Amino acid sequence: MSTSMDPLVKALLDGDQIQAVAEARRLCDTGVAHERIVTEGIEVAMGQLDTKCTMEQFNLLEIMLAGRAVMGVIKELYPSGAPPLQTKGTVVMASPEGDVHDLGKNVLRVVLTAKAYHVVDCGKDCPLDRLIDAAEREGAFAIAVSGLMTSLIPQVRQIRDKITKRGLGHIKVMAGGAALKQASAESLNVDFLAQTAFDGARYLDQIAGGGQ
Repeated sequence: MSTSMDPLVKALLDGDQIQAVAEARRLCDTGVAHERIVTEGIEVAMGQLDTKCTMEQFNLLEIMLAGRAVMGVIKELYPSGAPPLQTKGTVVMASPEGDVHDLGKNVLRVVLTAKAYHVVDCGKDCPLDRLIDAAEREGAFAIAVSGLMTSLIPQVRQIRDKITKRGLGHIKVMAGGAALKQASAESLNVDFLAQTAFDGARYLDQIAGGGQ
């Protein structure tokens, strides 16, 4: 019985959505848990793509095709149905201004939606004030930011001070993404630094009162 993730990782990096979805189905049929497919398949592929992006050995078409393949697999694993009647809470997320990458953010969004959170996605290249406005308007209990470029670190460090000044100090701030993961929660001035989408989801489960 083969449960190798290599064919899935290769299909994702090749941007072959049809093959990637077929590989995900094959893994599901052999009893591989959805979480494993995400953490050992999708996130490994994204990690390799992130490395190429950091080294600037990539082109935009490659990222777009890989992103489409990733989202195809995510939708296969977590078909979007009707939103749950009761949510665990609202999370507002974005890639901060200056970062046009959103694969990691998109995976987190789908994982959190599947786990019964109400997710407000402010998109990529998002100014901090717009992100914080959304968090206030939506009554969010957490803000999640994802970054692929180290140049974003000074922006991320400002979030805590900005929300505190607006009387929103109760909102937790979570960061993730290839560049930010090289830092620490303390140096980023955030409450939690997620290594993976599921790592972030577990943290939110804890502070939201722990859902199953």
